[in-house]
Amino acid sequence: RMRPHVHRPIDAAWIRRQMGRPRAPRRWMVRATGAQMTPVPPTGAWPGGEVVTARVRDAANRVVLYLHGGGYIACSPETHRPLVAALVSRIGGTAYVPTYGLAPEHPYPAALHDAQGAYRHLVDACGITPSRLIVAGDSAGGGLALALVLSLRETGLPLPAAVVTFSPWTDMAATGASLDENSQRCAMFAGDTIRRAARFYSANADPFSPTLSPLYGDYHGFPPLLVHASTDEALRDDAVRVAERARAHGASVTCRLWAGVPHVWQFFSGVMPEAAESLQETADFIRAQT
Repeated sequence: RMRPHVHRPIDAAWIRRQMGRPRAPRRWMVRATGAQMTPVPPTGAWPGGEVVTARVRDAANRVVLYLHGGGYIACSPETHRPLVAALVSRIGGTAYVPTYGLAPEHPYPAALHDAQGAYRHLVDACGITPSRLIVAGDSAGGGLALALVLSLRETGLPLPAAVVTFSPWTDMAATGASLDENSQRCAMFAGDTIRRAARFYSANADPFSPTLSPLYGDYHGFPPLLVHASTDEALRDDAVRVAERARAHGASVTCRLWAGVPHVWQFFSGVMPEAAESLQETADFIRAQT
């Protein structure tokens, strides 16, 4: 659906329609997990979104703040239900999936501000202890998860127990070699797609700002970090380089690359063994940190 259009002008409205389809397979994948979705309207600092709860709850009652991907211009809690439901079913916990302002109508730092509000809501209004809270995200949401935790540390707020990222987009300056090396192999994007899409969210901001491009952040004192990405995706080096930087700053990092799988393949855990394997490794990582 996306690959044939990678060299065309980016139409945010068209992408939103395409990423919202098809609904029937998505409903089937969610039903298979047994997870339940509950809408949560905006209230206080919470920007709105939904809660995804596992059918069988673990006694540890782990909580994930999950930030959806979509290039900062598309997708929603609804589009990401299959991935989030598959994850919470493996940890026996709960995920809060907030909405956030999408570009180009809401450029940086709109998404970051909404993510900060969601985190404050969970800690302050819901009383969730950071030691059992995981911040996670995929693609743009993976970069947003890293940016959120970097901003929390800078403001002195309590940090989550760990951070999980799937194929994170971490470099709005678009300097990764894989943008060109994997431009023909990536199942979703060409390198030029990434370069053009970055301008929608970054607008006139400095692309090297750590809370816009977490690749350039300071990871001293950062929580344990898990990074999963594909060897063949255009954003491979966004994932690899942020893992290397965090490790160089003393953070505990688990980074693994899967060969020959598409960007954010964790969506397909019901049919793709590599997706189920990635999510199971993620669940094991989360249990080890909480």
